[in-house]
Amino acid sequence: MLSEKNWRQLYVPAGFAHGYCTLAPESEVIYKVSAYYDPKSERGVAWDDPELAIPWPVAADAAILAERDREWPRLQEVAEFFSFSDWPD
Repeated sequence: MLSEKNWRQLYVPAGFAHGYCTLAPESEVIYKVSAYYDPKSERGVAWDDPELAIPWPVAADAAILAERDREWPRLQEVAEFFSFSDWPD
């Protein structure tokens, strides 16, 4: 957990899929990036994909999402976006 009290940060490498859930109203999320935003190169995966089995701390019906985040496909549907050659079978 990251909070205003512990001042921890999370480094997310370029190209690494990531998501977050805020647990307090009026939360601030600040990004440091390595390049200008390019909407054409943006990709995503469904936040609630059951195969990812992420234990989100908020119920799906209570989650507030940006419209684009509701539209992302499941990971299985976009495997061509990712290289799995280094993953064990």
